[in-house]
Amino acid sequence: MTFCLGIRCEEGLVAIADTRITSGSEVSMGRKTFVYHGLDSAIFVMTSGLRSVRDKVIAYFDDHLLGLDAQSVPYVESYRVAGALGSQIRRVYDEDNDWLMKAGLQFDLHCILGCQVAGDEEPHLYLVYPQGNWVEVTTGTPYVIIGDTRYGKPILDRTLRYEATLEEALRVSLLAFESTTGSTTDVGPPVDALAYARDSFRIRERRFSGAELQPIADCWQQSVEQALVAAVDPVSALAASLELGEDR
Repeated sequence: MTFCLGIRCEEGLVAIADTRITSGSEVSMGRKTFVYHGLDSAIFVMTSGLRSVRDKVIAYFDDHLLGLDAQSVPYVESYRVAGALGSQIRRVYDEDNDWLMKAGLQFDLHCILGCQVAGDEEPHLYLVYPQGNWVEVTTGTPYVIIGDTRYGKPILDRTLRYEATLEEALRVSLLAFESTTGSTTDVGPPVDALAYARDSFRIRERRFSGAELQPIADCWQQSVEQALVAAVDPVSALAASLELGEDR
């Protein structure tokens, strides 16, 4: 399983991805983020799905997007980059899907694409599906998760706003990650974090180890326990209305 989260906020983009790879009983570590810099362009891709499909799509995307000249990107609007990534996914589907089906496997690759290129007035964030089509992340719900979406979503829905700063977006993303690791063994550190400041055309990258993330885990656990204590009075009032203390 995977946990990849992309956030679009007023100041730019923030993204995190876990590095744990589970195959049967084997657990290994691998990168799930891919970053591209060119002249007036900054692009990142995060993936969830079959590794063999991922590796082939990314290789084709590399060739298509950068070619022999690593300083140029042949698009001036981000939606065209999303279309290019979708085209490479369809290309791999056409080549490999029949063989995957014969092996009892399902073609599966979801991608988060974040980018700003020369013709964009602001950064954009997209969810790209295994069919190659895509949707753009809007300011109303300014995030997207691929992989295990169950446990991190509640805190994002409750606390994340488009007006958040990059630091605030990183803070809530790491808490969403911690909520996920606390409920499943398939997602875990280290975590690769990406931050892109609007109009900077430079993506900053950092890998956080489990030891670096432990204070966040401790703080989150303590905060949840304190919230439980703070809820005593209102919950007690409800319990009294149910006569939970009475013999039945």
